[in-house]
Amino acid sequence: MTTLQNRPNTAVLVVDVQNGVMARAHNRDAVVGNLARLVDRAREAGAPVIWVQHINDNLVKDADPWRIVPELTPAPTEPNISKRYGDAFEDTDLEARLAALAVGRLIVAGAQTDACIRATIHGAFARGYDVTLASDAHSTEDLSQWGAPPPEQVIAHTNLYWRFQTGPGRVAEVAESEKVAFPASA
Repeated sequence: MTTLQNRPNTAVLVVDVQNGVMARAHNRDAVVGNLARLVDRAREAGAPVIWVQHINDNLVKDADPWRIVPELTPAPTEPNISKRYGDAFEDTDLEARLAALAVGRLIVAGAQTDACIRATIHGAFARGYDVTLASDAHSTEDLSQWGAPPPEQVIAHTNLYWRFQTGPGRVAEVAESEKVAFPASA
């Protein structure tokens, strides 16, 4: 139902599942396992998988903290987007790559829930995409010492409010990774 014309395909967007980001992620191993199964299901369905990696002073390109966690292996044909802002669309070629793949629906997973995941799901939705948040395949670190709620509450709240996100001609939804639907690609 996306508002983007001639964009019938679905893609999985794996955001910032990097060693340096996931090192302190809540429920890390379960989230990475759910992500691995989601990526496998997408590949089996012929849905594109797009990898996003943040770059900053702590995540220097090609250094170990920048690398994707070892449990996940991007295929050589799967696009990789480097970003410097929370929203994976901001100052990247993500939109052009999705357009080339005729993608109008995104399944978003990764880290961090309260930063890059939140920015990217809102950025995608505002740009006309249907957005499914994989409820058990995103995480964040514990920032409660700075006044944030505990990570499990951040994750639960994000899953809750995204269920009720609305916009004309677009769909926002939340689904467990095993229940994410992959319609046939055009």
